Amino acid sequence: MAIAAESHRGYDPGMIPIRDALPSRRFPVVTVSLIVLNIAAYAFQAFLGSKAAVDFVYRFALIPDALTSGSGFGAGWVTLITSLFLHGGLVHLLSNMLYLWIFGDNVEDAMGPVRFAVFYLLCGVVASLSHIAIAPHSTVPLVGASGAIAGVLAAYFMLFPYARVLTLIPIIFFIRLVSLPAVYLLGFWFLLQIINAGAYGMQSGVAWFAHIGGFLVGLVLVFPLRRPGVPVVLWHRIRRRFR
Repeated sequence: MAIAAESHRGYDPGMIPIRDALPSRRFPVVTVSLIVLNIAAYAFQAFLGSKAAVDFVYRFALIPDALTSGSGFGAGWVTLITSLFLHGGLVHLLSNMLYLWIFGDNVEDAMGPVRFAVFYLLCGVVASLSHIAIAPHSTVPLVGASGAIAGVLAAYFMLFPYARVLTLIPIIFFIRLVSLPAVYLLGFWFLLQIINAGAYGMQSGVAWFAHIGGFLVGLVLVFPLRRPGVPVVLWHRIRRRFR
């Protein structure tokens, strides 16, 4: 079964974030709940028989052609949401949850739980719509949380650009742990999504345009959905520089 995965797997900037140095002030209830829901959905899918698992994915994954042609295949427009909780494999799931765990708690702090939940789902929906816009008649199921998580990365990029992120960097046969500012790590991640989208388009099985769409909408939604008084640090720094 071919699946278009909104996946970070194998397409990071050669770097794996381990943790950030910015503790959250409150328990990240939404972030933890999203991680639990994603794991529960994957466990349910894994315990189904192989045929039932395929049927389950085809029903609740996002299939662009089913929505644009009106064929009625699958669960319809609700798959814009349900597809965000399905994953194409264990590595796909774990890599997405790692990103959400590292960056989600601080963004949830800056927005509050209700606004963060709205932000996450809106970024995921726009990411999926971006994929549909590029491949409206694709019959390949689209699964994965990373369109939504790309929006979370964008919010962290804007709100906490100078927070240090401990990052694992493989160099040939050696591995180094380096503390990098988030603005460099996440900015480079986004740049690679653009490069890979131009180089591979829809041929690689990775939904590059969903990543790009999720990140771009995250850059915008961080302004209205942050808590009152929370500064958008990178935006203020850019404005001061060009005054």
